[in-house]
Amino acid sequence: MSSPRQSSIGVGIVGLSARRGWASLAHLPALQRLQGFELRALSASSAESARQAAAKYGVAQSFGTADELAAAEEVDLVVVTVKVPNHREIIQSALAAGKMVLSEWPLGNGPAEAEELAATAAGRGLHTFTGLQARSAPTVRYLRDLVADGYVGEVISTSLVASGGGWGTEFPAGGAYLLDRANGATMLTIPFGHTTDGLTMVLGDIEQVTAVTATRHREVKDPQSGRVYRPNVADQVVFGGVLSSGAVASVHYRGGVSRGTNFHWEINGTDGDLVITGDTGHLQMGEFSIDGAHGSAAELSRLTVPERYFDPALHDVRGTPAYNVGAAYAQIQRDLADGTSEVPDFAHAARHQRLLDRIERAAEHA
Repeated sequence: MSSPRQSSIGVGIVGLSARRGWASLAHLPALQRLQGFELRALSASSAESARQAAAKYGVAQSFGTADELAAAEEVDLVVVTVKVPNHREIIQSALAAGKMVLSEWPLGNGPAEAEELAATAAGRGLHTFTGLQARSAPTVRYLRDLVADGYVGEVISTSLVASGGGWGTEFPAGGAYLLDRANGATMLTIPFGHTTDGLTMVLGDIEQVTAVTATRHREVKDPQSGRVYRPNVADQVVFGGVLSSGAVASVHYRGGVSRGTNFHWEINGTDGDLVITGDTGHLQMGEFSIDGAHGSAAELSRLTVPERYFDPALHDVRGTPAYNVGAAYAQIQRDLADGTSEVPDFAHAARHQRLLDRIERAAEHA
């Protein structure tokens, strides 16, 4: 019988802290429920922070730097869950060590960094993965298949309006970096970026682009300290375009939350309509419902996502951020075993960051 080390993918997470964070909220519970992965190492902001996290989560090895983690022989897959400005250096270190990398989205701080990382990975022939986990969501996968199977006929248009959650009148603790465009973590790159990637998975690539952006919340308060910030990131993103199929698309993201609609997506075709609703504009981690009608049906009715779209191993984390992340990990395992590429790689991430850059540039010249 092979040892666990031979049969499992050894994972090292950069940014898994003993304090609450995305890695502990989503990656850790996902890995704990999946066969074929073994969390063997972590690194944090310091050696002591890493030791505390390792003790809390029962991880064998802890490192004070990402370089040390990447060099560890036991680590096969380096998972990068730190803030965007730190991605490039950490990912380059992991690639130089010959390791597979799963990076949270956005891959780089702007398209140039993303393209550099994609080129480095391609030049070394390494497997890479990007955390665009809306593509792993059962709802999004079911929508893709409904459209592909002709539920709405030919898609004529699609329209989406959503709230960013953040980028409103207040921001969460530790979220000041989200208010500075230079950090690459904005409403455009995060909820808008995740959702438009899901949209293109369902409906095809975006070809023509028009856009308007604006910063309407000119002063934003830290709810804990009361300090006032003046953001330079857009809290209004209005995108219009044409998909590769010829269908017309419109998307409007608003900062903060709405007392009315926080997510409403329609797909309208020659023979039917689909309406997707939810309470958050983050398609990558929210819970969404689908209503549809086609053929002679005059009214929408609820469509239940079939059980075959769900992973039984992740049953007890349905409805949490860990589910879609876990589904992406499970697909990574299948991609490696079968030679497929369902999980977006760095090349895909670079293309998507170029699209977001096109939207920003279109808005600047509107």
